[in-house]
Amino acid sequence: MSIPNFIPFAPSPSSSAGGLTSPQMTDPKEKFFRHFQAEITLIQDEIDSLATMSAIGGERQNGIDKVLAGISRLSSEVMDATDFVPSYDQRTYSQAIKALTEKLNTTTGKFAPKSRFQFKARSTGSAGVQPQATPDLRQQRPWGSDGSQDTQDAAQAVVEAETRDAVGSLPSFSDSKNYNEELAQSGSERGVRKPSFSTAKNIAISEHTGLHIMLPSTASRATSSGSLTDLTRCIVDMTIPTSTGAPFAGLALKNIRQSLIVAGHVAGPAHITGAEDSVVVVAARQVRMHDCKNVHIYLHCASHPIIEDCSQMAFAPLPKYYSTPPGTNQWDQVDDFKWLKDTASPNWSILSEESRIVDDVWQNTVCGKVGMSTDDILRDLNILTKAGPAFASARETITSETEAQSQTGGI
Repeated sequence: MSIPNFIPFAPSPSSSAGGLTSPQMTDPKEKFFRHFQAEITLIQDEIDSLATMSAIGGERQNGIDKVLAGISRLSSEVMDATDFVPSYDQRTYSQAIKALTEKLNTTTGKFAPKSRFQFKARSTGSAGVQPQATPDLRQQRPWGSDGSQDTQDAAQAVVEAETRDAVGSLPSFSDSKNYNEELAQSGSERGVRKPSFSTAKNIAISEHTGLHIMLPSTASRATSSGSLTDLTRCIVDMTIPTSTGAPFAGLALKNIRQSLIVAGHVAGPAHITGAEDSVVVVAARQVRMHDCKNVHIYLHCASHPIIEDCSQMAFAPLPKYYSTPPGTNQWDQVDDFKWLKDTASPNWSILSEESRIVDDVWQNTVCGKVGMSTDDILRDLNILTKAGPAFASARETITSETEAQSQTGGI
Protein backbone atom coordinates (compact mmCIF):
# COMPACT_ATOMS: atom_id res chain seq x y z
CA MET A 1 0.00 0.00 0.00
CA SER A 2 1.53 3.31 -1.04
CA ILE A 3 1.97 6.23 1.28
CA PRO A 4 -0.59 8.57 -0.43
CA ASN A 5 -3.33 6.20 0.73
CA PHE A 6 -2.59 7.40 4.24
CA ILE A 7 -1.38 10.99 3.77
CA PRO A 8 -3.33 12.64 0.92
CA PHE A 9 -1.75 16.08 1.43
CA ALA A 10 1.49 17.95 1.70
CA PRO A 11 1.98 20.91 4.02
CA SER A 12 1.95 24.26 2.28
CA PRO A 13 5.43 25.83 1.89
CA SER A 14 6.39 28.49 4.37
CA SER A 15 6.70 32.05 3.16
CA SER A 16 8.98 34.86 4.24
CA ALA A 17 9.52 38.49 3.40
CA GLY A 18 11.62 37.48 0.43
CA GLY A 19 9.16 34.94 -0.92
CA LEU A 20 9.07 31.16 -0.51
CA THR A 21 11.85 29.57 1.49
CA SER A 22 14.33 27.30 -0.16
CA PRO A 23 13.64 23.58 0.20
CA GLN A 24 16.25 23.03 2.93
CA MET A 25 13.87 21.51 5.48
CA THR A 26 14.07 24.58 7.76
CA ASP A 27 10.33 24.63 8.38
CA PRO A 28 9.49 22.37 11.36
CA LYS A 29 6.09 21.60 9.80
CA GLU A 30 7.80 20.34 6.65
CA LYS A 31 10.37 18.41 8.68
CA PHE A 32 7.64 16.66 10.62
CA PHE A 33 5.74 15.82 7.43
CA ARG A 34 8.81 14.13 5.95
CA HIS A 35 9.50 12.31 9.20
CA PHE A 36 5.89 11.14 9.40
CA GLN A 37 6.02 9.89 5.81
CA ALA A 38 9.16 7.86 6.52
CA GLU A 39 7.82 6.41 9.77
CA ILE A 40 4.43 5.41 8.41
CA THR A 41 6.04 3.79 5.35
CA LEU A 42 8.32 1.78 7.64
CA ILE A 43 5.39 0.63 9.79
CA GLN A 44 3.41 -0.36 6.68
CA ASP A 45 6.32 -2.51 5.54
CA GLU A 46 6.48 -4.12 8.99
CA ILE A 47 2.75 -4.92 8.80
CA ASP A 48 3.17 -6.44 5.32
CA SER A 49 6.01 -8.63 6.58
CA LEU A 50 3.91 -10.17 9.39
CA ALA A 51 2.48 -12.75 6.98
CA THR A 52 5.98 -14.14 6.36
CA MET A 53 6.75 -14.57 10.05
CA SER A 54 6.33 -17.84 11.87
CA ALA A 55 3.54 -18.12 14.43
CA ILE A 56 5.71 -20.60 16.35
CA GLY A 57 8.07 -19.37 19.04
CA GLY A 58 6.45 -15.95 19.31
CA GLU A 59 8.14 -14.47 16.21
CA ARG A 60 4.90 -13.12 14.72
CA GLN A 61 3.65 -11.84 18.06
CA ASN A 62 6.93 -9.99 18.57
CA GLY A 63 6.45 -8.43 15.16
CA ILE A 64 2.91 -7.35 16.06
CA ASP A 65 4.12 -5.86 19.34
CA LYS A 66 6.80 -3.92 17.46
CA VAL A 67 4.19 -2.49 15.08
CA LEU A 68 1.91 -1.50 17.97
CA ALA A 69 4.79 0.24 19.71
CA GLY A 70 5.62 2.10 16.50
CA ILE A 71 2.02 3.27 16.08
CA SER A 72 1.88 4.39 19.70
CA ARG A 73 5.18 6.26 19.36
CA LEU A 74 4.02 7.98 16.16
CA SER A 75 0.75 8.98 17.82
CA SER A 76 2.69 10.54 20.70
CA GLU A 77 4.88 12.46 18.25
CA VAL A 78 1.78 13.90 16.58
CA MET A 79 0.54 15.03 20.00
CA ASP A 80 3.93 16.69 20.68
CA ALA A 81 3.80 18.55 17.35
CA THR A 82 0.78 20.66 18.30
CA ASP A 83 2.98 23.77 18.70
CA PHE A 84 3.85 23.99 15.00
CA VAL A 85 1.39 21.73 13.14
CA PRO A 86 -1.99 23.33 12.26
CA SER A 87 -5.13 21.71 13.61
CA TYR A 88 -6.24 20.61 10.12
CA ASP A 89 -2.95 18.78 9.55
CA GLN A 90 -3.24 17.30 13.06
CA ARG A 91 -6.58 15.75 12.10
CA THR A 92 -5.11 14.38 8.87
CA TYR A 93 -2.19 12.82 10.72
CA SER A 94 -4.64 11.28 13.21
CA GLN A 95 -6.71 9.84 10.35
CA ALA A 96 -3.55 8.35 8.87
CA ILE A 97 -2.67 6.67 12.16
CA LYS A 98 -6.23 5.36 12.42
CA ALA A 99 -5.99 3.92 8.90
CA LEU A 100 -2.67 2.32 9.81
CA THR A 101 -4.26 0.72 12.90
CA GLU A 102 -7.11 -0.61 10.76
CA LYS A 103 -4.58 -2.09 8.33
CA LEU A 104 -2.89 -3.89 11.24
CA ASN A 105 -6.25 -5.17 12.50
CA THR A 106 -7.16 -6.42 9.03
CA THR A 107 -3.82 -8.20 8.69
CA THR A 108 -3.88 -9.83 12.12
CA GLY A 109 -7.52 -10.80 11.63
CA LYS A 110 -6.42 -13.08 8.80
CA PHE A 111 -4.11 -14.91 11.20
CA ALA A 112 -6.97 -15.85 13.56
CA PRO A 113 -7.55 -19.62 13.76
CA LYS A 114 -10.78 -20.98 12.36
CA SER A 115 -13.48 -21.60 14.91
CA ARG A 116 -13.79 -25.03 16.47
CA PHE A 117 -17.56 -24.94 15.96
CA GLN A 118 -18.49 -26.84 12.80
CA PHE A 119 -21.69 -28.27 11.35
CA LYS A 120 -22.00 -31.47 9.37
CA ALA A 121 -24.01 -31.35 6.16
CA ARG A 122 -27.38 -33.04 6.32
CA SER A 123 -27.48 -36.31 4.37
CA THR A 124 -30.41 -36.98 2.04
CA GLY A 125 -29.63 -40.67 1.83
CA SER A 126 -30.61 -43.57 4.02
CA ALA A 127 -27.70 -42.95 6.34
CA GLY A 128 -29.81 -40.32 8.07
CA VAL A 129 -28.75 -37.04 9.64
CA GLN A 130 -25.16 -36.62 10.73
CA PRO A 131 -24.80 -35.31 14.32
CA GLN A 132 -23.55 -31.75 14.78
CA ALA A 133 -20.32 -31.06 16.60
CA THR A 134 -20.95 -30.12 20.24
CA PRO A 135 -19.67 -26.64 21.17
CA ASP A 136 -17.07 -26.49 23.92
CA LEU A 137 -19.08 -25.25 26.90
CA ARG A 138 -15.93 -23.78 28.45
CA GLN A 139 -16.21 -21.01 25.86
CA GLN A 140 -19.53 -20.00 27.44
CA ARG A 141 -18.07 -19.36 30.90
CA PRO A 142 -20.28 -16.57 32.28
CA TRP A 143 -17.74 -15.02 34.66
CA GLY A 144 -14.70 -12.93 33.83
CA SER A 145 -11.43 -13.61 35.58
CA ASP A 146 -12.08 -10.60 37.79
CA GLY A 147 -15.43 -11.95 38.94
CA SER A 148 -17.54 -9.67 36.73
CA GLN A 149 -20.38 -11.10 34.68
CA ASP A 150 -19.83 -11.29 30.94
CA THR A 151 -22.57 -13.72 29.94
CA GLN A 152 -23.72 -11.71 26.95
CA ASP A 153 -20.22 -11.54 25.48
CA ALA A 154 -19.70 -15.30 25.82
CA ALA A 155 -23.06 -16.22 24.33
CA GLN A 156 -22.57 -13.76 21.48
CA ALA A 157 -19.16 -15.28 20.73
CA VAL A 158 -20.77 -18.72 20.33
CA VAL A 159 -23.50 -17.41 18.01
CA GLU A 160 -20.98 -15.51 15.86
CA ALA A 161 -18.70 -18.55 15.61
CA GLU A 162 -21.58 -20.77 14.51
CA THR A 163 -22.73 -18.20 11.97
CA ARG A 164 -19.26 -17.89 10.43
CA ASP A 165 -18.99 -21.64 9.92
CA ALA A 166 -22.55 -21.90 8.59
CA VAL A 167 -21.96 -19.35 5.80
CA GLY A 168 -18.29 -20.10 5.28
CA SER A 169 -17.14 -16.49 5.78
CA LEU A 170 -13.73 -15.35 6.93
CA PRO A 171 -13.16 -14.72 10.64
CA SER A 172 -14.11 -11.24 11.78
CA PHE A 173 -11.45 -8.79 12.86
CA SER A 174 -10.45 -8.93 16.48
CA ASP A 175 -11.57 -5.38 17.25
CA SER A 176 -14.87 -5.47 15.38
CA LYS A 177 -16.85 -4.98 18.57
CA ASN A 178 -17.50 -1.32 19.31
CA TYR A 179 -17.27 -1.05 23.09
CA ASN A 180 -17.53 2.74 23.05
CA GLU A 181 -20.83 2.54 21.19
CA GLU A 182 -22.15 0.02 23.72
CA LEU A 183 -21.29 2.44 26.51
CA ALA A 184 -23.26 5.16 24.73
CA GLN A 185 -26.28 2.88 24.36
CA SER A 186 -26.25 2.16 28.09
CA GLY A 187 -25.97 5.83 28.98
CA SER A 188 -29.41 6.00 30.62
CA GLU A 189 -28.58 3.19 33.06
CA ARG A 190 -27.31 3.80 36.58
CA GLY A 191 -24.37 2.07 38.18
CA VAL A 192 -20.82 1.17 37.22
CA ARG A 193 -20.17 -0.06 33.68
CA LYS A 194 -17.44 -2.64 33.08
CA PRO A 195 -16.78 -3.00 29.34
CA SER A 196 -14.54 -6.03 28.88
CA PHE A 197 -12.50 -4.80 25.87
CA SER A 198 -11.61 -8.48 25.62
CA THR A 199 -11.45 -8.47 21.80
CA ALA A 200 -9.87 -5.02 21.36
CA LYS A 201 -6.22 -4.11 20.85
CA ASN A 202 -6.50 -0.67 22.39
CA ILE A 203 -8.84 1.25 24.66
CA ALA A 204 -10.68 4.25 23.22
CA ILE A 205 -13.51 5.90 25.16
CA SER A 206 -15.02 9.14 23.88
CA GLU A 207 -17.99 11.51 23.91
CA HIS A 208 -19.76 10.53 27.13
CA THR A 209 -21.43 12.46 29.92
CA GLY A 210 -22.22 11.25 33.43
CA LEU A 211 -20.85 7.68 33.12
CA HIS A 212 -18.98 5.65 35.74
CA ILE A 213 -16.64 3.23 33.99
CA MET A 214 -14.29 0.67 35.58
CA LEU A 215 -12.23 -1.55 33.31
CA PRO A 216 -11.98 -5.21 34.44
CA SER A 217 -8.88 -7.38 34.11
CA THR A 218 -10.06 -8.66 30.71
CA ALA A 219 -9.06 -5.27 29.28
CA SER A 220 -5.38 -6.00 30.00
CA ARG A 221 -4.95 -7.38 26.47
CA ALA A 222 -6.07 -4.01 25.01
CA THR A 223 -3.45 -1.77 26.61
CA SER A 224 -1.24 -1.20 23.54
CA SER A 225 -2.53 2.37 23.76
CA GLY A 226 -5.24 4.30 25.59
CA SER A 227 -7.35 7.27 24.59
CA LEU A 228 -10.01 9.17 26.56
CA THR A 229 -11.63 12.06 24.69
CA ASP A 230 -14.52 14.49 25.23
CA LEU A 231 -15.70 13.27 28.64
CA THR A 232 -17.83 15.42 30.96
CA ARG A 233 -18.85 14.56 34.55
CA CYS A 234 -17.45 11.05 34.18
CA ILE A 235 -15.45 8.67 36.35
CA VAL A 236 -13.08 6.33 34.50
CA ASP A 237 -10.91 3.86 36.45
CA MET A 238 -8.35 1.88 34.43
CA THR A 239 -6.29 0.68 37.39
CA ILE A 240 -6.99 -3.08 37.25
CA PRO A 241 -5.89 -3.93 33.68
CA THR A 242 -2.81 -1.66 33.76
CA SER A 243 -1.55 -2.76 37.18
CA THR A 244 -1.40 -6.50 36.42
CA GLY A 245 1.69 -6.50 34.20
CA ALA A 246 0.11 -4.79 31.18
CA PRO A 247 0.58 -1.00 31.44
CA PHE A 248 -0.40 1.28 28.58
CA ALA A 249 2.37 1.83 26.05
CA GLY A 250 1.09 5.39 25.73
CA LEU A 251 -1.95 7.35 26.91
CA ALA A 252 -3.77 10.42 25.59
CA LEU A 253 -6.43 12.36 27.51
CA LYS A 254 -8.17 15.18 25.66
CA ASN A 255 -11.04 17.53 26.52
CA ILE A 256 -11.84 16.16 29.98
CA ARG A 257 -14.30 18.28 31.98
CA GLN A 258 -15.43 17.95 35.62
CA SER A 259 -14.31 14.33 35.77
CA LEU A 260 -12.15 11.87 37.69
CA ILE A 261 -9.69 9.87 35.59
CA VAL A 262 -7.73 7.10 37.35
CA ALA A 263 -5.49 6.24 34.43
CA GLY A 264 -3.43 3.49 36.03
CA HIS A 265 0.10 2.70 34.83
CA VAL A 266 1.68 3.98 31.61
CA ALA A 267 5.01 2.54 30.48
CA GLY A 268 5.61 5.47 28.11
CA PRO A 269 4.32 9.03 27.82
CA ALA A 270 0.98 10.35 29.02
CA HIS A 271 -0.35 13.38 27.12
CA ILE A 272 -3.12 15.44 28.71
CA THR A 273 -4.68 18.19 26.59
CA GLY A 274 -7.59 20.51 27.30
CA ALA A 275 -8.49 19.12 30.73
CA GLU A 276 -10.42 21.41 33.09
CA ASP A 277 -11.95 21.25 36.58
CA SER A 278 -10.91 17.61 36.98
CA VAL A 279 -8.80 15.15 38.96
CA VAL A 280 -6.29 12.87 37.22
CA VAL A 281 -4.40 9.97 38.83
CA VAL A 282 -1.59 8.45 36.76
CA ALA A 283 1.78 6.70 37.03
CA ALA A 284 3.86 7.25 33.89
CA ARG A 285 7.41 7.53 32.60
CA GLN A 286 6.64 10.99 31.21
CA VAL A 287 3.69 13.37 31.66
CA ARG A 288 3.07 16.34 29.39
CA MET A 289 0.08 18.67 29.76
CA HIS A 290 -1.18 21.27 27.28
CA ASP A 291 -3.96 23.87 27.61
CA CYS A 292 -5.19 22.57 30.97
CA LYS A 293 -6.85 24.63 33.69
CA ASN A 294 -7.70 23.95 37.30
CA VAL A 295 -6.70 20.27 37.41
CA HIS A 296 -5.49 18.28 40.43
CA ILE A 297 -2.84 15.72 39.44
CA TYR A 298 -2.01 12.77 41.71
CA LEU A 299 1.17 11.59 40.11
CA HIS A 300 4.07 9.17 39.97
CA CYS A 301 6.45 10.30 37.23
CA ALA A 302 9.92 9.00 36.38
CA SER A 303 10.86 12.35 34.80
CA HIS A 304 10.00 16.00 35.30
CA PRO A 305 6.30 16.61 34.51
CA ILE A 306 5.86 19.24 31.80
CA ILE A 307 3.11 21.85 31.51
CA GLU A 308 2.50 24.25 28.62
CA ASP A 309 -0.18 26.95 28.43
CA CYS A 310 -1.66 25.66 31.70
CA SER A 311 -2.93 27.49 34.76
CA GLN A 312 -4.15 26.73 38.29
CA MET A 313 -2.58 23.26 38.31
CA ALA A 314 -2.06 21.44 41.63
CA PHE A 315 0.18 18.38 42.04
CA ALA A 316 0.28 15.64 44.67
CA PRO A 317 1.96 12.23 44.95
CA LEU A 318 0.08 9.07 44.03
CA PRO A 319 -2.47 8.11 46.72
CA LYS A 320 -1.35 5.30 49.03
CA TYR A 321 -4.32 3.18 47.96
CA TYR A 322 -2.83 2.69 44.49
CA SER A 323 0.29 0.63 43.83
CA THR A 324 3.41 2.69 43.24
CA PRO A 325 5.88 1.73 40.50
CA PRO A 326 9.56 1.32 41.43
CA GLY A 327 11.95 4.20 40.93
CA THR A 328 12.18 7.85 41.94
CA ASN A 329 8.97 9.87 41.87
CA GLN A 330 9.54 13.38 40.48
CA TRP A 331 5.92 14.46 40.84
CA ASP A 332 6.85 17.87 42.30
CA GLN A 333 9.66 18.73 39.83
CA VAL A 334 7.34 20.42 37.35
CA ASP A 335 8.75 22.25 34.32
CA ASP A 336 6.60 25.05 32.90
CA PHE A 337 7.80 25.46 29.31
CA LYS A 338 5.97 28.79 28.93
CA TRP A 339 7.45 30.35 32.09
CA LEU A 340 10.99 31.48 31.32
CA LYS A 341 11.60 33.77 34.29
CA ASP A 342 13.93 32.88 37.15
CA THR A 343 11.05 33.07 39.65
CA ALA A 344 8.73 30.14 40.32
CA SER A 345 5.90 29.60 37.86
CA PRO A 346 2.53 30.88 39.11
CA ASN A 347 0.73 28.29 36.97
CA TRP A 348 1.16 25.35 39.34
CA SER A 349 1.43 24.55 43.03
CA ILE A 350 1.67 21.60 45.37
CA LEU A 351 -1.78 20.48 46.46
CA SER A 352 -2.03 21.03 50.21
CA GLU A 353 -2.56 18.03 52.49
CA GLU A 354 -5.99 19.26 53.61
CA SER A 355 -7.13 19.63 49.99
CA ARG A 356 -6.18 16.08 49.00
CA ILE A 357 -8.76 13.33 48.71
CA VAL A 358 -8.53 11.05 51.75
CA ASP A 359 -7.68 7.34 51.52
CA ASP A 360 -11.14 6.19 52.60
CA VAL A 361 -12.74 7.95 49.63
CA TRP A 362 -10.29 6.36 47.18
CA GLN A 363 -10.96 2.93 48.64
CA ASN A 364 -14.69 2.99 49.28
CA THR A 365 -16.27 5.67 47.11
CA VAL A 366 -14.43 5.80 43.80
CA CYS A 367 -15.35 2.17 43.06
CA GLY A 368 -19.04 3.04 43.46
CA LYS A 369 -21.61 2.91 46.23
CA VAL A 370 -25.16 1.61 46.23
CA GLY A 371 -27.61 4.44 45.69
CA MET A 372 -24.96 6.94 44.57
CA SER A 373 -24.97 8.34 41.06
CA THR A 374 -21.84 9.45 39.24
CA ASP A 375 -22.60 13.06 40.14
CA ASP A 376 -23.01 12.08 43.80
CA ILE A 377 -19.52 10.53 43.82
CA LEU A 378 -18.04 13.56 42.05
CA ARG A 379 -19.56 15.73 44.79
CA ASP A 380 -17.92 13.52 47.44
CA LEU A 381 -14.65 14.09 45.62
CA ASN A 382 -15.27 17.87 45.65
CA ILE A 383 -15.23 17.98 41.86
CA LEU A 384 -18.89 18.99 41.70
CA THR A 385 -21.38 20.77 43.92
CA LYS A 386 -25.13 20.92 43.49
CA ALA A 387 -24.62 24.37 42.01
CA GLY A 388 -21.97 23.26 39.50
CA PRO A 389 -18.20 22.63 39.44
CA ALA A 390 -16.75 22.72 42.94
CA PHE A 391 -13.32 23.50 41.53
CA ALA A 392 -14.64 26.82 40.27
CA SER A 393 -14.92 28.06 43.85
CA ALA A 394 -11.43 26.75 44.62
CA ARG A 395 -9.71 28.59 41.77
CA GLU A 396 -9.23 31.80 43.73
CA THR A 397 -7.73 29.82 46.62
CA ILE A 398 -5.26 28.01 44.39
CA THR A 399 -4.37 31.24 42.58
CA SER A 400 -3.76 33.15 45.83
CA GLU A 401 -1.62 30.30 47.18
CA THR A 402 0.58 30.19 44.07
CA GLU A 403 0.93 33.99 44.05
CA ALA A 404 2.03 33.91 47.70
CA GLN A 405 4.51 31.13 46.99
CA SER A 406 5.82 33.02 43.98
CA GLN A 407 6.42 36.12 46.09
CA THR A 408 8.39 34.08 48.65
CA GLY A 409 10.55 32.61 45.89
CA GLY A 410 9.38 29.01 45.58
CA ILE A 411 6.60 26.50 45.32
